Amino acid sequence: MATSHLPSNSMALLFISFFVLMLCMENAEAETRHYTFNIQYHNVTRLCGTRTILSVNRRFPGPRLVAREGDRVIVKVVNHIANNVSIHWHGIRQLTTGWSDGPSYVTQCPIQTNQTYIYNFTITGQRGTLLLHAHISWLRATIYGPIIILPRRNESYPFQKPHKEVTIMLGEWFNVDPEAIISQALQTGGGPNVSDAYTINGLPGLLYNCSFKDTYKLKVKPGKTYLLRLINAALNDELFFAIANHTLTVVEGDAIYAKPFETDKLLITPGQTTNVLLKTMPEFPNASFLMAAGPYFTGQGTFDNSTTVGILEYQHPLGHKTHSKNLTLIRPSLPPINSTSFVANFTMKFSSLASVKFPANVPKTVDKKFFFTVGLGTSPCPENTSCQGPNNSSKFSASINNVSFTLPSVAILQAYYYGQSNGVYTTDLPAQPLSPFNYTGTPPNNTNVINGTRTVVLAFNTSVEVVLQDTSILGAESHPLHLHGFNFFVVGQGFGNFDPNNDPAKFNLVDPMERNTVGVPSGGWLAIRFFADNPGVWLMHCHLDVHTSWGLKMAWIVLDGPGPNQKLQPPPSDLPQC
Repeated sequence: MATSHLPSNSMALLFISFFVLMLCMENAEAETRHYTFNIQYHNVTRLCGTRTILSVNRRFPGPRLVAREGDRVIVKVVNHIANNVSIHWHGIRQLTTGWSDGPSYVTQCPIQTNQTYIYNFTITGQRGTLLLHAHISWLRATIYGPIIILPRRNESYPFQKPHKEVTIMLGEWFNVDPEAIISQALQTGGGPNVSDAYTINGLPGLLYNCSFKDTYKLKVKPGKTYLLRLINAALNDELFFAIANHTLTVVEGDAIYAKPFETDKLLITPGQTTNVLLKTMPEFPNASFLMAAGPYFTGQGTFDNSTTVGILEYQHPLGHKTHSKNLTLIRPSLPPINSTSFVANFTMKFSSLASVKFPANVPKTVDKKFFFTVGLGTSPCPENTSCQGPNNSSKFSASINNVSFTLPSVAILQAYYYGQSNGVYTTDLPAQPLSPFNYTGTPPNNTNVINGTRTVVLAFNTSVEVVLQDTSILGAESHPLHLHGFNFFVVGQGFGNFDPNNDPAKFNLVDPMERNTVGVPSGGWLAIRFFADNPGVWLMHCHLDVHTSWGLKMAWIVLDGPGPNQKLQPPPSDLPQC
């Protein structure tokens, strides 16, 4: 047997040196990224008029937040406007750092005028595209921007390295202050006025009035592959997207790599991100191509039935200046506005890589099962007043299991942490509807909702299954549900009422797609699973902001685990006060 000729103390020093070296290498790889976000007024001209909007650093859309997997991110947010504000880092797991998640009155009191709050979190086990946005009332209409998480240094994408990466943010433009729109809607009980345009990177595009110059242009070279980071930051609309005469290869959804698949058009709901590879034509095509986004809508009310376009322009390989006005401009076709069949087929194409390096750790067994109905309902008008809601005799509301969530006047996380829940929230949200009915059939006679700040408490690392069932109470409608603090696995979906006896047998527990936002099918159901491995208070809500305003939201309270890295960190000293 070979023996070491080094003295034992030399061996110990060698091991210590090696350990310190490895630690230094690990720390050198991860960086701390510092940002300052000033929330400011900003005059912007769109659709023939100028309006004062709220923005980050006077930029619309807001600045990019770029980091690598494993990096620590510190963002100082300074509020220079009259509105209270908070910022949500949509899709960031926030492991044990719930104080930095951002939804006002859930994980923090909002940042008041002339006040500052520092968000401090580490990006753990995530890489890809996410977004940041305001998380109070409708301020995210203009306060939003991309989050780009690059792989660790010396790690590559699990797909072809692109020639260039491009961020494309879809949004909505309102000619009047969105805060005035939702304020009026909540007062009257009716549906809010809809947006005046959709936008690509803040620009409406040449199909709208006064917007020929306000058209986004993407210049590409022939025979190259581009990574498009698509983000839907729209307030109230799910959007179809397509580029004329081009096929897109989907490689990621919500910062999770997906098994690649090709499509010529896609759907992206508010809050979702989708990374696609665009392979350009091998030779100069002597044409330009419109990229277009338009609404997917299945509800009963009004909506913005317009289309935003950008232009995909090819550079001539020989350097010839080709005037774009002389080129044919080809327009793509988008699916029909209410094409639920296209949406169902498209969403079912997503699956996780489920590889050794990127496993799909879906819960195979479930500790807690929940059946949540999601949809619209009504609230009675105040006495001696008339409303503009259903039948002009009620107000629009929205609910989960008929409970319409009321935001408290202090942050739920703060109340939970200090054991002061009394009068702030309760822990009795029903695990299933209290009064079962034919969810996608004839609505019940009584459509009124219950109001309350009801939550669900989960022990640390509980495996959870939630079946989300759409209802047709005021018309079946798609609901993009977003879960804060977690990714979840989409294990099943279907139309009609969920069948607890037969549908679970069809669940995909092998390679289901992992997401943070997903559309509950119009007139159908969706099943998700996740491990409650992140202590804190986590909002789950519809990402159509009008539905959130009407109460389609709830909160999970996840208790601390036994380990030192399984406990909610103490609140920071600069946590805003209500």
